This record gives sequence, C-alpha cells and structure tokens, in this order.
Amino acid sequence: MDKNIKKGILIAFGELFLKSDSVKRFFKQKMVDSLIFFLKKENISFKLHQSRERLFIQTDQIDGAMKVIRKTSGISWFSECFCFPKSNLKEFAAFVDKNYQEYIKKGQSFAIRLSMQKGLIKEDTQKVISRIARDIERKVNLDNPKVEVCIEIRREGWFLYFNKQRGIGGFPAGSSGRVLALTSGGIDSPVAGYLMTKKGAENVWLHFHSFPLVSNKSIEKVRELARVFLNHQAKLKIYFVPFSKAQIEIKSKVPPACRILLYRRLMLKIAEIIAVKDNCKALVTGESLGQVSSQTLTNLQIIEDAVKMPILRPLIALDKQDITDLAVGLGTFNISIKPQEDCCTLFTPKHANAQGKLEEILALEKKINTKKIIKEALSSLKVESY
Repeated sequence: MDKNIKKGILIAFGELFLKSDSVKRFFKQKMVDSLIFFLKKENISFKLHQSRERLFIQTDQIDGAMKVIRKTSGISWFSECFCFPKSNLKEFAAFVDKNYQEYIKKGQSFAIRLSMQKGLIKEDTQKVISRIARDIERKVNLDNPKVEVCIEIRREGWFLYFNKQRGIGGFPAGSSGRVLALTSGGIDSPVAGYLMTKKGAENVWLHFHSFPLVSNKSIEKVRELARVFLNHQAKLKIYFVPFSKAQIEIKSKVPPACRILLYRRLMLKIAEIIAVKDNCKALVTGESLGQVSSQTLTNLQIIEDAVKMPILRPLIALDKQDITDLAVGLGTFNISIKPQEDCCTLFTPKHANAQGKLEEILALEKKINTKKIIKEALSSLKVESY
C-alpha cells in the first residue's frame, strides 16, 4: 500500500452534535480522552487525528481497536477506513479500481454514498460517482446494496470505507457528571449503572452488605462485577457499607410486611449523604416497575420520599428479559447469577406489602434510631478504588 495512504477506523459522533459549540468541544475532548485511555490499556498502537465532525484512528491493529470502539459511548457509527491525506479523483479512483474486489465480492451488489465539502475539488458529485463506479464490475443496487462504498471528501483528505457499524450512541464517558449507583450484585443494578455510562455519567458504586450475618459472597461478586465494568469506565470507586445492625434493629421493631420499605428508605438516606460528599448529582437504582413488591408505584413513592436528591431508574420500563439480555451483552450476567444472600431479603417475609402507606411507614420509622444507625454505618464503611 502507498505509504501516503493511512489505514484505520473512522468514527462519527452521536448526540453531542446537537449541543452548542462550547459543549461540543467539551464532549469531544471527553471522547478523545476515553478512546486514548482504553486503546492504550489494550496496548493498541495508534495515532488519533481529529476533525470537526470525525475522529480517525490510524492503526494496523484494526480488530483490537474495533473492540475498544464498540464499547465507547458517544459514538454514532464507525468503520474500517482508508484515508488519503493528499489526493485527487484520478489517484483515488485508481486505488478503488485496483482494490474493490477485496471488499465487493463476486455476486454482491454495491452503491456509492458520497459526501464532500464544497469548493475542495473542481469535479461535481455526479462526476466523482461516475468515475469511481465506472470500472467496478459489480451490479449496482442503490436501494438495498450488499456493500456500500462510502466516500467523504474533506479538508483533511479523502476517506474511503465500506458498510458502517453502529456505535452504542449516547454521550462520552464522564461528560454528564457523577452518579452514585446502588449496586447489589444481582442482575439489574450493574445494567442500570452501565446505561448511565452510555449517557456520559461516571459511576460511583455503593454496596450494602450483611456480613458477618451472612457470607461475604455479595462483596466478592461486586468486586468481580467491577472488573467487568472497567471495560466501560476508566476507574471505579466502590463504597461497601455494613447494613446488618440496621436490619436487626428494623426486625425487632417493624412488622415483617413493612421491613423492606424501611430498609430501602434507610439505604437511600445513607446513600444521599455519601453522594453529597462525593460530588454525585443523583442516585441510581436497578428498580423496574412492578418487578417486586417494593417496586410498585405506591412503594417507589414511599421509598424516594426519604431523600431530596434525584433518583434515576434507567430500567424502570424494561421487563426482566430485556434486562437479562443487556446483562449478557455487558458480560455481567454469569457473575450476577452466582448465589448470594441479599441484604434486602434478609429477615423479609415472602409476601411483603405491595401497597404501603406513607403515614404508617413514617410512624414505624420513628421507632428506629435512624441517626445512630446512619452514623455507625458511615463510620464503618470501606472504600475501594479500581
């Protein structure tokens, strides 16, 4: 290949181009920072070239770079690409004539998709398309081609690529601030946290556990889940908060049917304090409407009444199969289904109250030494950074 032709991956941005110019620059830099971090983490040798609407990752390690890009939020689409920094129609068409058979096999149809900035070349759009298509000995199908030959003519050069791949969209990592995600170790909460990363929110995790009343399996699962999550976020802080004393107190003073609501309210109160101290702007939960008794509209309202901070529930409208499919794709499912004793189900009856009453819950809450429990929990928490 001509040494002046660069091989790599062309990247198009997602929703960030709906933003103002200053916000675009901020989001774009976050995207660049994220790509550089993860490409280096995977030992990919590359050069990154920026333009107003595109990023071009120059690399010979296409497969490795593709794996990184597929997991990077904020990307609308991407494709393996050839870049011709200095070219003209004659040279570009000659390259296509020589190499098209590698990308458009016999029996496959094709169409040329061309976009170009005005005033860069003397030829018009139709002349460029006609010249490039002239010597391609394949059937043209403009409506449903097997292969799309995509050409972009920009100030930075001519770009040639075939069949774009869809990115995960959203916003670049860390562009939307920080959130504190309550993470149990089950299927739902890691997926909820991941969906927030897609919208640019940096996760900080909070895990409530009942060790030593039960084993430390949930703690180990969260640590294992964290290692998977680091494929999508450069670093991760986790707060491990003991909750067994709170459960014992609630068990001794609250009827079984109401315990789960008291647990949840107390968890949110503790979470809100940690979130404020760690500059997190919202709490995130893996709750899905109606999935369990504590997740009815009535009970969700009772639970969130405990705090003033926004509670984000990215799974709220998804059913269990939707969530499971996302967990499988994320790589967390096989970890999440490992057996554990869940601190929320400890001391909780099989049939909890699905339609609680706020007045009753507030009256029961007064019987509990909430301030003491919160103080002890916060003084006993442990923090791990990954």
